[in-house]
Amino acid sequence: MKALDRLLQRWRIGKAGPYIRQGDRVLDIGCSYGELFRQFEGRIDEGVGIDDDLDAEVVSDHYQLIPGTFPEGLANQAPFHVITMLAVLEHVPRERQPIVAKACYQHLLPGGHLVITTPEAVVDHILDALTFLRLIDGMSLEEHYGFEPNETPGIFTAQGLTLVHATKFQLGLNNVFVFRKPAEAS
Repeated sequence: MKALDRLLQRWRIGKAGPYIRQGDRVLDIGCSYGELFRQFEGRIDEGVGIDDDLDAEVVSDHYQLIPGTFPEGLANQAPFHVITMLAVLEHVPRERQPIVAKACYQHLLPGGHLVITTPEAVVDHILDALTFLRLIDGMSLEEHYGFEPNETPGIFTAQGLTLVHATKFQLGLNNVFVFRKPAEAS
């Protein structure tokens, strides 16, 4: 990863910060190499990350990274206070999005939060140019298919989650959506 990749990644990870409380158990879908757990070290009690680009399982004192696809690769896990999907949804094929959304609902504790970031579709062209100029490495850009961020609320509210926050960041080129599982949910 180049410096600009890391800067953009840290910026996305920072959007999850307000929803991660001291002692939370956090699931990071598309965790890469566990940067979220390192950025919030000392705040997260236990973290689990899953990413199909990982070659092998990584176990640390406070987090575990699992190679695999969500939800199939995440077996026998207790529910989480927070789930993050940062720059992931635009890689998930449309036909799998309801499966992922339902699994997020199932893996969240009642009252828990799901934090999603996804770029505007125009960002694909910007990333292509930055990659051509060798300013970024980009991560799995070939998997982008022009996902429209405005589709995000419907995908997750259809599974019982409530949208509690939505805004743009990174000069309006990226979006953050925060959903909450109802406190009375089972």
